[in-house]
Amino acid sequence: MITLTVNGKKRELDAEMTVQEFLLSQQYHPGQVAVELNEAIIAKSDYETVSLKQGDVLEVLTFMGGGCR
Repeated sequence: MITLTVNGKKRELDAEMTVQEFLLSQQYHPGQVAVELNEAIIAKSDYETVSLKQGDVLEVLTFMGGGCR
C-alpha cells in the first residue's frame, strides 16, 4: 500500500503506478491536465515513466474553458 497526497488529500494506492496509470484510473484525460509532483511540473511526455512513490505530493490541475459575455 502506498500513501500519497493528491490535491491536498491523503490517498492510498494498492500498488506503485505511473502518473499516466493514476490519471487514467481517476478518469482524467492526460492531455487535458497539468501535473506537479513534489513541487516540480512533470512533462506530459514523462507521464508514462514517472512512478508515484510513498509520501509523494501530487497536484493535478484541470483546465476549464470559459469566455466573456
